[in-house]
Amino acid sequence: MKPMSGTAARGFTLIEVLTALLVLSLLALMSYRGLSAVLDAREHVRAETEKWRRVAAFFVRFERDVELASPRPVRSATSTAPAWRGETVASSDVRLEFSRFASSEGVDTARRIGYRLNDEQEIELWVWPGLDVAPDTVPARYPLLAGVKLFELQYLNSALAWVDAWPLSPADPPIPRAVRLRIVLGSDEEIVRVFALRS
Repeated sequence: MKPMSGTAARGFTLIEVLTALLVLSLLALMSYRGLSAVLDAREHVRAETEKWRRVAAFFVRFERDVELASPRPVRSATSTAPAWRGETVASSDVRLEFSRFASSEGVDTARRIGYRLNDEQEIELWVWPGLDVAPDTVPARYPLLAGVKLFELQYLNSALAWVDAWPLSPADPPIPRAVRLRIVLGSDEEIVRVFALRS
């Protein structure tokens, strides 16, 4: 029998099919890796956005509270606490405690509030029910910002010097001229803000 001449249909060889499959699998692998990188980047951006949103919300809250600081000391049955009390050492006690006027919106009342860094690396807001309260009154505690390694406060005195505690002497005004807040996040970012006060 005579072989068919030039008009016969010719198929792919096994080597051509394997080469095509190899090229397609390499393209699929590169596409998967690219998509995985895009999804990882998107998750990282989402986490960073959420972290900075929480930091910004904390600073807005802190700024609003210190702007409403009141020069009124707190009276109790046995003693009087200064209008603004800032402590120098971290302890289980409040790091910053001050009297605050009611906001102009009328949604709250004048009260005593405090800020401290707890053992879980959260900055807590302490809220007492009013200004003059019984000595055994326990404040309500609200975590405001998590993942904080360091929470430092300094106060600007009348000589325009930063001090670590307030008041240092009975001659100091009820409220410092400004407060400088420094926090270091768990990711080692450091943020320093200065808030002027109405003293």
